[in-house]
Formats: sequence, C-alpha cells, structure tokens
Amino acid sequence: MKRVVITGLGAITPIGNNVKDFWEGLIHGRNGVAEITHFDHSKYKTHFAAEVKDYDPLNYFDRKDVRKHDLYSQFDIVAAMEAVESSHLTPVNTNFDEVGVVITAGIGGVTHFYNEVMEHAQGDGVPRMSPYYIPKMILNIPAGVISIKYGFRGPNFATVSACASSSHAIAAAYDLIRYDKAVAVVAGGAEAGICEAGIGGFNAMHALSLRNDDPATASRPFDKNRDGFVMGEGGGCVVLEDLEHALKRGADIYAEIVGVGMSGDAYHITAPHPEGYGASLSMERALKDAGVDKTEIDHINTHGTSTPQGDLAEVVAIKRVFGDHARNISLNSTKSMTGHLLGGTGAVEAIATIMALHEGIVPPTINHFEDDPNIDPELDFTFNQARKRDLRYAISNAFGFGGQNTSLLFKKFTF
Repeated sequence: MKRVVITGLGAITPIGNNVKDFWEGLIHGRNGVAEITHFDHSKYKTHFAAEVKDYDPLNYFDRKDVRKHDLYSQFDIVAAMEAVESSHLTPVNTNFDEVGVVITAGIGGVTHFYNEVMEHAQGDGVPRMSPYYIPKMILNIPAGVISIKYGFRGPNFATVSACASSSHAIAAAYDLIRYDKAVAVVAGGAEAGICEAGIGGFNAMHALSLRNDDPATASRPFDKNRDGFVMGEGGGCVVLEDLEHALKRGADIYAEIVGVGMSGDAYHITAPHPEGYGASLSMERALKDAGVDKTEIDHINTHGTSTPQGDLAEVVAIKRVFGDHARNISLNSTKSMTGHLLGGTGAVEAIATIMALHEGIVPPTINHFEDDPNIDPELDFTFNQARKRDLRYAISNAFGFGGQNTSLLFKKFTF
C-alpha cells in the first residue's frame, strides 16, 4: 500500500486563526475560554464558551458568499484554504482529477437552522425560507465548495460521527490514498455550535461545565474537580498525500500517518463505556494497522473533554492498552485551552499532534489544580507546562456520542 504523508495544515481556533498562531497558543498555554458574545446567555446555565476571536468573514469571502455559508461552513472553508495553500498543490504539479475532499462537521448549520425556525415561528406563519436554508445546514456542502473552488475532482464526501467526525474524515482520506484511489485528499472538519440551541441542548444533557464564576479554568481535563466540557468552535484541515507524489513535486512534509483504529462502544448513546472498552479497541487497532509496538508510542493527544466519566474511561483504556508503558507516554488534552470543538476537534487535535512530532514539543494540559485519586498519579499529563521531547510516534484520539471512536497514529517523517 502507498505511504501517506501530511503536506498541508490549516486551522481556525479559539486560540489562533491560523496554524502558526494556534501552535504558539498551544505551547504557551493560551486560554481561549471567555464569556459568550454570540447571543444573550443570561437565561442559560452556562455563560461561557471558547469562541473564535477577531474573525471577520469578509477577510475570506465576498458579501455574497458570506450569505451562502453558515459559520461552521465558513470555518471549514477557511481551514481548507490555509491547508491547500501550505501544501502548494497546483494544477501544474498535481492532476486535480486525483485530489479528493473529505470535510465535515458533527452538527453542521445549527445556528442557521435555529435562526430560520425562530424567524418563521415569530412571523405570520407564511414560510419565507432563505434559498440557502438547506445548503447552509447540511454537512456535505463544505466538501463540495472546496471541490468547486479548486477544481478537485477526486472522491468527495463528508463523514459524520459527532465529536469523531473530522478524525473519521482523516481516516477515510488515508484509506483513499493508500489504496490508490487518490493522490491527495483535503480532510478535516469544523463546528460552530455556540448558539442558543447548542448551549441549551448540551445544558439539558448536563454535559457542560457550570463554572461561571471562573470560566478561564472551567476546562480542566483529568483534574479532580472537573465538572463538564466547555463548548468551542473552529476547525482544522490537513492535506494528506501519497509519499511518492509528494517527494516528486518537492512538497514540505510535516509528518506521516501510519495507522488508523476505529471502533464502537456498543454501550450508550452519550456515555462512554466505563471500562473504556471501545477506546481500547480503537488504539489497539491503530497500533496493529501501523505495525507499531505499544512501547514505541511517545505521545497521546487524548480526547480529554473534562467530563468526569469521559476522562476516567479514557485513562482506563490507555492503561489497558499500554500497561506499564503508559507511564512513559506524554499525555495531554489541548481541550483545556481550546474547549471542545465537537465535529472539528479531531482535525484540530490531529494538527496539534502532527506539530508536536514536527517540533518536538508536547503542549500542556492547563488548568490542573488537584489530582484525581481515581487516576494513576504516575501518568504524565504534561500538566500546566509544555515540554520538549524527541517524539517518534504519537496518537490522536477522538470519541463521539453514539460510542464512535477513532485513533489516528502519526510518525515523525523519515525516509
């Protein structure tokens, strides 16, 4: 099978609106959480989130195109544009008939959907829907838009698995290339669910942190006093490419993807398996797919949402898979800084993992104040301070509602 490398990166996040700023924010422990500005949150249980800062769509789109795209779709497109630009793919060095796009979201145009429904409900009952109502809502449109923008005519679709959506997109892209169905694929995802329906819905599930008195420290993965996740927004995209093709055109290579693991918990629609069984299978399958021994893993960017059940289940899974070697792995949760980007989280955290390999730095898990007595104290979560480390193999985990799990295994690129 073909070897697959990463030749382009793009991100728009609560701590940086491009990959350079995002990475700088990660290694310096920048916090992206603050009071919600997108809507009046006064009647909601949670008053804070991790919003993208200083975003002006007119820096990326003309006014007509802004009207066509929900915010999640804009984030998808912006991240993809940066990834394609950084990859230096052109019609001169690449046959665009062989370039695919797998870009997605977990929820999609929920903000636009909510606004349209509320406007209709408060009106005279006559439906006056925008002609962009459906295209702004459905999840596959960003993949189509990127295809149209660049003329990419390879496989084109979206994957949907809640918070694992964009990890599944990268996994699908990996298979397309290694099985010789594309020479390159733009893959990733985004989310923009910080709206009345998003915050209200997750509040109803008791999933969000209620730390309104101190929102900056609300996302505290693996801490004893974690009380739920913090909603984030933004997205990320990567360009995956056949190694031979990348070398032939002289592309910059950030890392190699060498294995993918996927599983289902078969347990509960929202709660993780308490023994982390599905998460264990996902990581084990990534190791098997890559032909890598568990003792070779140096770093895991955990799903680490800051929920009491989720964090503990992932720790149980890591210890089951890696045994004593788990204590030699640099673990972290970048959600402590970005919040949880839902369908965009897998791609954004894959980028964090790729950059950790590329730069030899493990970003921190910030907001750690007190050890959880239920978590092995000898595990290394890179609490509160980034750490330099020579990394060879790293895993990025993403787990979605419905018990849908992905583990992406990356390698520092060597010939």
